Amino acid sequence: MLATPELIRESGQLAQLGEMLPRWRDVPLYRDVLARADCPRVNLDCFQRLPLMAKPEMRHNFPQNFLSAGQTLEILLDQNLVELEHTSGTSSERLPVIFGRGWWNAQEERALRLNRFVARVLDEHPHARRATITSPSCNGLTCPTVWMSREQRTIGNALFVNLARIPFLLGEPELAHMAMEIAGWSPQFLDVDPVHGARFALYCEHRGLKFPSLKFVLCSYEFVSVVHRRILERVFGVPVFNLYGSTETGHLLMENESGEMKPSYDTAFLELVDADASGIGDLVVTTLSNDYMPLLRYRIGDLAERHVLPYENHFTVHGRARDALTASDGQRVTTWQADQCFNEARGIAHYELRQNENGECVLRFVPDGTGPMEENLRSATSQLEALLKLSAAVKTEAMPVLLPAASGKFRLTCRIDAKVQT
Repeated sequence: MLATPELIRESGQLAQLGEMLPRWRDVPLYRDVLARADCPRVNLDCFQRLPLMAKPEMRHNFPQNFLSAGQTLEILLDQNLVELEHTSGTSSERLPVIFGRGWWNAQEERALRLNRFVARVLDEHPHARRATITSPSCNGLTCPTVWMSREQRTIGNALFVNLARIPFLLGEPELAHMAMEIAGWSPQFLDVDPVHGARFALYCEHRGLKFPSLKFVLCSYEFVSVVHRRILERVFGVPVFNLYGSTETGHLLMENESGEMKPSYDTAFLELVDADASGIGDLVVTTLSNDYMPLLRYRIGDLAERHVLPYENHFTVHGRARDALTASDGQRVTTWQADQCFNEARGIAHYELRQNENGECVLRFVPDGTGPMEENLRSATSQLEALLKLSAAVKTEAMPVLLPAASGKFRLTCRIDAKVQT
């Protein structure tokens, strides 16, 4: 195997973990765990004996569970050393997160530059402007939860243009105002939640609106479906790329020009645990650059698959573990696997595939224009039936609106108890 710079960087991560061991031993949350682990130096076997953590451990006794002796969050904030953020609460209640001042922008740009096309745009436009279209519930600091003026929604080179939690309910005045603000801002890229972005794109297509300054569209915040991507590419006529991460970990993976999700090795060490026969497992993250709130073997809640190639590696993000469906033979079916059934299903703007406790499925979708042709819809449902090994046909319902979860995010696939179906 050729020792490419990428593989050299990946193999060097264990040495970096070893260098961080003294810092971890000073973190109250990890002090006792590391003392019991008997890890004088980090090797993979020793490291993987450390217990996994999740949001409950992060939340318990916050912030003193992360801060060194003598540190307080109030002092750090007063000294302008840190920023306090909150997660969206996708899988549970919102979680406070601390990171060093400037850390978020630095790790984001590091991830973006894994894509050479995006890196060229950033080089040509050192102060590249973005217009962000996402749920106002996604982030307590940067996504407003009440009406704000444009000045209040402009943070550095980013303009936040959406104040609606349910994009399907946006009317002509709101969408026209969003388009007017974006045109006036002349952004180099859109930073979108894929559902919100697709809804806005369809409005622009209907009105014949174009934004000549756009170089690419960045999808983040939640899983991007092939139906969302197809609309965004069709309407805006620029490349669409996926950026994956979370508020607590930073950006972990960035889609390159070939459609591969590449890891940001300086930001985190990634593992897969409890992998199934297909190699799909729970993604576990150890952060490497946020000194104020380092995460050690953090189970992020998503499923992923690692592709090992001769000269480089990349990942497929399969969606949230809790959103996985179950085939009739008991095999897990991920959001990504279900979404591949929609590759040719034109005429769908957004969908939700619900599976009840008996395994039966209902596909609800918001039409794109006049909706899918009958044969295209039947092709998608036939693929879903084969994937899930269903004996009954997938029922379909065209809907004017699909509602997000309490966090403001949408679920493409979900298991629903029959007693609480709506």
